[in-house]
Amino acid sequence: MNMPARVNGDPVAPLPRATGVLLNVAHAIDHMFLLIFATAVASIAADFGVARWEDLMPYGVGAFAMFGLGSLPAGRLGDLWGRRRMMLVFFFGMGVSALLAALTQSTWQLAAALTLLGLFSAIYHPVGIPMLVQRSTRPGLTIGINGLSGNLGVALSAIATGALVKYAGWRMAFVVPAIVAFACGIAFARLAPRELVAPARRQPTRAMAARRTLAHVFAVVTVASISGSLLFNFTTNGNGELLRERFRGIVEDPAALGTLLALVYVAGAITQVAVGLLLDRLPLKLLYAAIVAAQAPLFLLAAHAGGWWLYALMIAFMIAVFGAIPFTDAIIVRYVDDRMRSRVSGMRLAVAFGVSSLAVWLLGPLVKTAGFDALLLLMAAIAIVTLCVVLLLPRTTSGGLGAEDVAVRAAD
Repeated sequence: MNMPARVNGDPVAPLPRATGVLLNVAHAIDHMFLLIFATAVASIAADFGVARWEDLMPYGVGAFAMFGLGSLPAGRLGDLWGRRRMMLVFFFGMGVSALLAALTQSTWQLAAALTLLGLFSAIYHPVGIPMLVQRSTRPGLTIGINGLSGNLGVALSAIATGALVKYAGWRMAFVVPAIVAFACGIAFARLAPRELVAPARRQPTRAMAARRTLAHVFAVVTVASISGSLLFNFTTNGNGELLRERFRGIVEDPAALGTLLALVYVAGAITQVAVGLLLDRLPLKLLYAAIVAAQAPLFLLAAHAGGWWLYALMIAFMIAVFGAIPFTDAIIVRYVDDRMRSRVSGMRLAVAFGVSSLAVWLLGPLVKTAGFDALLLLMAAIAIVTLCVVLLLPRTTSGGLGAEDVAVRAAD
């Protein structure tokens, strides 16, 4: 018979289901909002009188820079001030910044609005994910479902933005999601239980690993996060235009292309649930290395493919890219006590996402100068670097997260 989850032998109430659902929806919102610009960039460029979409892409770099740099203060505030409060700031801040983006009249106004959006979007990963897993008895599965939710947001951005741009204009592609964010914020304020004590002031829930081991793991995870985030930013910001270029004469309708792209992201997102299940059962390092090893060959093949062959390879390489995403959060769950997970996540994300924001700045000029072939070859090289770094993780003798000393367990 299953009993309530326990921490140090004391029963802990599980996170209310409605709160968990809203935290997963928030992950979808986070990724969806960040990709509205990339999906609608061709229409925005035409409206603002910019000759080529590649020339407008660098104006979005502020959003991704703040997505990383803002994670550091967000994580600190999450642990010291409270995760519930920070999630409320997230929902309403995302809504306001999206509305401001819709009202912009110039490229620099849009850049400023997107940078503000990036600042609020930085809150979710170091705050929302630790809040979700802090009471979980199956952290791998919880992280996998959360990853599915986030990447369904990527898919939703492709299909919803494509449809809104076609039928209502690019400004409504920001307005409609803003209304959704406000609605979710109101629901979260009503349904999420209040925190009596900020995470940093709670009692320890687990024994911490040795300082030397933590430093080793943090260094490996940070470098792997940088390379993995570069791949994520290059693909999610560039796939729309890659599909448009290599499907010319096959499919050219923006809404149809958005639907095809959304299906790619759905396939990748579903993979994260399977990865989450495996994380609770298999050695983390072995599983992580196996998924990352598949990336480089797929990028190399895609560099020379077109039409439906390119589409099949895009599905495959996004499965490999999305499948690698849950591992950094899983490693933090494995080695870091809940009292400081937001701060550790914030430090890791600030470096990784801050550096990987360069992908957004480089994407337009790189494709304009050398084409998508060169971009895909670069991504293959980055994938090889990721694999080399993952192989430096400490070796574990136990199974997955479900067999390791995680923060919260179910008693039988």
